[in-house]
Amino acid sequence: MNTTTTTSQQDVRADLEAIEQVIATLEHAQVNEDVEEFLGLFRADAIWTTAHGKLLTGLDEIAAFTRRTLPGAMTDGSVSYELVDVLFIRPDVAAVKARGQYLTLDGEPTGHPTSPLYVMAKEDGRWLLTANQNTFTLPE
Repeated sequence: MNTTTTTSQQDVRADLEAIEQVIATLEHAQVNEDVEEFLGLFRADAIWTTAHGKLLTGLDEIAAFTRRTLPGAMTDGSVSYELVDVLFIRPDVAAVKARGQYLTLDGEPTGHPTSPLYVMAKEDGRWLLTANQNTFTLPE
């Protein structure tokens, strides 16, 4: 048995689970309008481009924007995220594709799906949002 391959496969599985947990935490933070939980997912030097195209550079800008927009954002509905794909650029850097869907209070899709791309970096054993772009998906 090649233990290097086995260990590597185990590491990849653990990393995939950890990345999936970041997506789940992102959803939880937004649904519950938990600003601090949301901000805890980012590196200090992260960049974020919102679905409306607003560029936010660094955690201070991301935090200011989030503190203005997240509280009250889920008054009329909710949001869900699904992990679609992960490309490991390096063992500690991953491009993560997700699918987002805004929902009514009854859990019905609003017709405003999103297609976020998150570049995550693993630091001190933790995957953090680093370079991120959220994009509204146009109807086909």
